[in-house]
Amino acid sequence: MDLGIRGKVALVAASSRGLGRAVAEELAAEGVDLVLCARGAGALRETADAIRRSANVRVVDVAADVADPAGVERVVSAAARELGRVDILVTNAGGPPAGPFESHSSEAWRDAVRANLESVLNLTRALLPGMKERRWGRIVNVTSIAVKQPVDNLILSNSVRAAVTGFARTLANEVAPFGITVNNVMPGYTRTQRVDDLAERNATLRGTTPEAERAVWDQQIPMGRLGEPREFGAMVAFLASERASYTTGASIPVDGGWIRSLL
Repeated sequence: MDLGIRGKVALVAASSRGLGRAVAEELAAEGVDLVLCARGAGALRETADAIRRSANVRVVDVAADVADPAGVERVVSAAARELGRVDILVTNAGGPPAGPFESHSSEAWRDAVRANLESVLNLTRALLPGMKERRWGRIVNVTSIAVKQPVDNLILSNSVRAAVTGFARTLANEVAPFGITVNNVMPGYTRTQRVDDLAERNATLRGTTPEAERAVWDQQIPMGRLGEPREFGAMVAFLASERASYTTGASIPVDGGWIRSLL
C-alpha cells in the first residue's frame, strides 16, 4: 500500500531507540524525510546514520530535551533551516518512573508533567501554525494502554497520559477544518528498554524475576507475546499517511488484545 507521504517531513521525538526509532524507520521506508531528536547525542547519531544508510531520505538529528521549551525551539529551528517545514509530528517521551502514589514527590509529578504533557503542548504549539497554513498535517501522540485500562504501579503515567488524550481529542475538532488530523496510539507491552526496566522493578517489588514478570504479561495478552517495536511503528505510519485522512480524535491500541474494554 502506498501511504501517499513520500517527500513529506516528519519530526519524531525520543527517536534514538525503542518505539520512537521504530516509528522513524517505518516513516523513512515510506520516503518521509526526518527530523529526529532525543537527549542522548551518541545513540541519536547512530540511529540517524543507520536510517541514512537504509533509506534514501534526508535525516536531521538534533540532541535536545523537548521537556525544555529551549530544546523544542532548537529542534524546530533546525527543521525549518534544514528541511523547510514539518508536515508530521510524532510526540513521544520516555515513561515516568513506576511506583505507588506515596513514593512520588511533588518534583516527580512536575517532571512527569513536563516530559509527557508539556513537551506535547510545546511541540504542537510550534508546528501547528505551519500545518494550518499549508492545510495539511498529521499529529500522532504516543501515549499508553494505561489511558484506557490503568496499570498498577504506574500512577504517574496513568495520570499524565490521560491528560494528553484529553488535549488531543479536543484539538482534533479544532483543527479538522484545516486538513489536520490528531490521533493517539497506545502501545501495550512491547519489547523495549522501558518494558525491561518495568519487569525488573516489578520483580524487585514482588520477589520474583524479570523473566517471571514478562511471562505474566505473555499470559495476559491474548496473542501470547509481547509486541515488536516495528508493529507499533507501522500503526503510527498509517495514521500519519494520506490514507488515514478521515481518522481523527482516535486513540488506537497496539497491544495484542490486552485492553479488555469495548471502546
